[in-house]
Amino acid sequence: MNISNEDFKSMKDKYDKEVKKGKPAKDKKGKDKTDQTSWVFLDRETLENLLAKADEDPKVGGIQFYFTEYTEETAKEIYPSNHDDYTGQMTLVMRPANLKDNQVVTLKLEGSGGDYVNGTSQCPYRCEPSPTDS
Repeated sequence: MNISNEDFKSMKDKYDKEVKKGKPAKDKKGKDKTDQTSWVFLDRETLENLLAKADEDPKVGGIQFYFTEYTEETAKEIYPSNHDDYTGQMTLVMRPANLKDNQVVTLKLEGSGGDYVNGTSQCPYRCEPSPTDS
């Protein structure tokens, strides 16, 4: 799902104020989250679509990942039926990027409604069945 620049900023700000500083994430009611994200899954289509927008050179083109938290607003938009559960959950937001002179150069996602993508399934709340090694 595409994430607007404004939504990304609010998700990143929430993470920066809480988890990045070593504090617990907060839920919708301002209470500490007690069941934080264990893992995320990114499907191949999402990753390949992002990589297609980056440089074809595998040493240059890539994906920039950001640790963020769902805000109440973004949780409502992405998970309308159980948004309360997701408010304050850590997630990954990503965008295509290139490496130039050891510096990350971000790229625009033209016509997509935002420069960022959040295409994850994550645990909790999609933990069943547990991932296996086979």
